[in-house]
This record gives sequence, structure tokens and C-alpha cells, in this order.
Amino acid sequence: MQINYREPAADLQKRIEIHEKYGTRNIDEWNVEVLNPQPGQSILDVGCGAGKQCFLFDKHTQGQAQIFGGDFSEELLGKANERLAGLGSKNIHFQFLDFNKPFEFQDGKFDIATSSFAIYYASDLKFTFSEAYRVLKPGGRLFVTGPLPENKKMFYDIIKEATNKAIPPMPGSSRFKGEIFNTIDSIFDKTELLSWENPLIFPEVEPFMEYVQASLNEDRKLWTDLFNNAEEYKSLIGSIEKVAKAWHARDGKLVMTKVVGGILAHKK
Repeated sequence: MQINYREPAADLQKRIEIHEKYGTRNIDEWNVEVLNPQPGQSILDVGCGAGKQCFLFDKHTQGQAQIFGGDFSEELLGKANERLAGLGSKNIHFQFLDFNKPFEFQDGKFDIATSSFAIYYASDLKFTFSEAYRVLKPGGRLFVTGPLPENKKMFYDIIKEATNKAIPPMPGSSRFKGEIFNTIDSIFDKTELLSWENPLIFPEVEPFMEYVQASLNEDRKLWTDLFNNAEEYKSLIGSIEKVAKAWHARDGKLVMTKVVGGILAHKK
């Protein structure tokens, strides 16, 4: 399956900031809790973005693990390296990584490979997860997180009410529980599906609309059934805001629940 777009880094970063401010739980802490990385281990974060997960792994292991973060976005890698320079850690390394191409690491290098809300953009899932398997040591673990089909239902319900149109399939939630899980399960020796929920509570409409715009940005190609130019985009945002205000007036707040799947896979 060819994913024919790359999400703008600014949109991704805006949604991360909103999750941190209005969410009631922290998915990065869940990743650490599930994996419990240990001092002396070697860890790879695929699609590391600005490196937040890498820094949490470093903190959890008291700076005693070797951590590599790879991402396609030079902009986000720049942010990660800026923060790294301020910390002065020599155990975290950031580099360009395109998960549609061979990983530039030797076989059996890592104890843990992880990817949070990134890997479902892979064009060839079997190739990408075979690369993850290759670079893991015997006994190594892969942990991949992404949205489940029931993720942020309120967000989609408001859009459907505003447009009276079907929501296009999302490359994450439409693939995660089926195609992605089945591919990983066919490569790894043991695979299990975990789940996690995080209600985002918006006391006002404005931050919810910021989330909407960071998700429906006109640079994204998934939403062409709803808008094709700047004027259509502006009209769509106005319609969504009208419905969101009505929901907020009715309920006194907007609650959008993130429903995340975690695929934990083991290599013998």
C-alpha cells in the first residue's frame, strides 16, 4: 500500500502539544511502562520525531542505555538535536531514517525497537517490520503504537454532522488492528495487542478547533473528499466550528478520547 503523503511536521507537533495540555494520560509514559528499558540496553525509536520518547527512555535508564532515534523529518531531527545539545548526553543519537528503506544498522544490534504513531505510513509493511526484526537481538522486543478504529470518535462524529459526508479511511486506524498486526505476527515469534485510552477534555471550543485544523490542514491529501482548495477548507472549518459550539453549549465541554493500540512483539 503506497502512502502518498508526508504529514507536515508543524501539524504533528501542534497535536502533540494539545495532547500534553488537555489529555489526562501520557502515552509516552505508557510506552516506558510496557517496555521497562534497563541500563545497558540498546534501543531504537523509529519515527522518533523531536525525540521525546528517546529522552524518556534515557531518563528511565538513568542515562545508562544506548538510544538511537531515527526520523524522516530533518526539521524534527533538528529540534531533537537542539534539545540533546542542551542536555549534553552522549548516549542518545539522532539520525535520518526512512523506514521504507533498509535500516542502516547491523543485524542484532538492539534489545528494543519502538515506533509511536509513525510506522503505519510504511509502504511495504512486510519489508519494514522484517527490518525491525533483523536489527533486534535474540530476545529483543518491538513495540508499535497507533490509533485503533474507535479512536477519537467525537472528532469524526462532529465532522460527519457538519458535512453529512463519510470520513475517508485513515492509514493508521484502518490498518492497525488488522493488516499491521497480522504482518508483525507473521514475522515475530510472539505477538500481543494491548490497548490504552486517553480522554482529551477541552473546556472551550478554541483548542478543539486548533486540533481540527492540525488534523485537516489543507496540505494533507487524505481529506480531498471534503475540501480541495483554500475556500472549501475555510468553509469546512466554519461548519465544524458551528457544530462544535453546539455540542459545547449542550455538554459544557468537549471530550475526545484517544484509543490507542500497542502491538508488543518478541523475537526468540
